[in-house]
Amino acid sequence: MKIAFVGKGGSGKTTLSSLFIRHLAADRAPLIAVDADINQHLGAALGLDEVDTATLPAMGARLPLIKDYLRGDNPRIASAETMIKTTPPGNGSRLLRVTEDNPVYEACARRVTLDDDASVRLMVTGPFTDSDLGVACYHSKVGAVELCLNHLADGPGEYVVVDMTAGSDSFASGMFTRFDMTFLVAEPTRKGVSVYRQYKEYARDFGVALKVVGNKVQGQDDLDFLRAEVGEDLLTTIGHSDWVRAMEKGRPPRFELLEEANRQALRVLRETADASYERRDWRRYTRQMVHFHLKNAESWGNAKTGADLAAQVDPAFVLDEALLATAQPV
Repeated sequence: MKIAFVGKGGSGKTTLSSLFIRHLAADRAPLIAVDADINQHLGAALGLDEVDTATLPAMGARLPLIKDYLRGDNPRIASAETMIKTTPPGNGSRLLRVTEDNPVYEACARRVTLDDDASVRLMVTGPFTDSDLGVACYHSKVGAVELCLNHLADGPGEYVVVDMTAGSDSFASGMFTRFDMTFLVAEPTRKGVSVYRQYKEYARDFGVALKVVGNKVQGQDDLDFLRAEVGEDLLTTIGHSDWVRAMEKGRPPRFELLEEANRQALRVLRETADASYERRDWRRYTRQMVHFHLKNAESWGNAKTGADLAAQVDPAFVLDEALLATAQPV
């Protein structure tokens, strides 16, 4: 299942996503973590030092390789150059599996070891470079993530956890519809819940499953505030954590020492994510993929590529359970 963590800058979404990733990895769940935030901090939150974080392979820099692999021998896609971030898979396209080895993971992922030899495959969009400044937008890098999500055939009990860019910026593409569950991290403040309202409004017509995780909740007054502001969308809360404070200093204790109340909150997140996969509507998922592709093609894609990108849509193709066996996990 595909899971997004969103929230305003400073809400703690990267910290919460890293805790959730550690929780899944500790149970040896099949797992991929993706840092799709303009501020690349997920690697550090998972324990990498500055040198290792700086040398993580950037998906945005390997976009031609990603496109060429995913298009496979799909007759509707003449070349990698005609693929854009929203290009949907069709008959002949290569699909990604969470637990397989493939050239995309080989080029773009690094295995990060956590506690007790638990590990996670980490992929990052990559930060802005000097050549990007003043001439490129961050969506050109996040597009690599969207393209991979469009071509991902994930099964039950498999997880892709994406730390998204802050605020409502993810609505600049259709990527917000690519997730089975979106966890919005909100502090108990007016600013903390403002992104929730904005996200809720934008996502209303797309069937996006959205739950709020209250962070930095220090008492009953904070809890009452969040309940009053977000209602039944409040799923659980995270309170003060000495473990997190030590992690932010670069000295995390063993993950099993995380406070029990916070461990219970992570269990609630997983149970909610698992239930969301059971409700996945594969046909709607595919329709939304096509919808945003056609919008992007008309808006800018056709002009950029010099091709009619609507022709890339395979009307008979549905990304569903029948395709889970097309790539064999290892």
